[in-house]
Amino acid sequence: MQSSRPPLCPSAQPGMVNCVAFGVIQGTSTEPRVAWIERPIPVTEDLLALTGPVPPTQVLRLAAPCQEDACCHFDGTDCQLAAKLVQILPSVVGSLPACQIRPDCRWFRQEGNAACERCPQIVTYYVNPTEELSWAATP
Repeated sequence: MQSSRPPLCPSAQPGMVNCVAFGVIQGTSTEPRVAWIERPIPVTEDLLALTGPVPPTQVLRLAAPCQEDACCHFDGTDCQLAAKLVQILPSVVGSLPACQIRPDCRWFRQEGNAACERCPQIVTYYVNPTEELSWAATP
């Protein structure tokens, strides 16, 4: 069931208004995997300090209200980042992850289960992204 609340970007930046952490990056640098936390937690300076010395988006998956026209990935209707990720990345899970932001997630609202099947491999800040991820992230 889709929420009536405004959509959340599941690849938010720490400075965005009403930003929450909904996952922690685990795995390896070549095969990262998101571990979902039980409940999203507000992003605070204290939380961000815990990720140092690396950027918070290399350690945490953050969500915040979608910036729509202020975002380079938004085409006026859809998130092109979500569309590209579904196009080029393989599924990495066989069932939907236990994600607490799904009802409000723009990627899920737009791309459905296909977005969720790829989401566990997404890190907002990659040090050495693959060619596919670089292409997807380029507006």
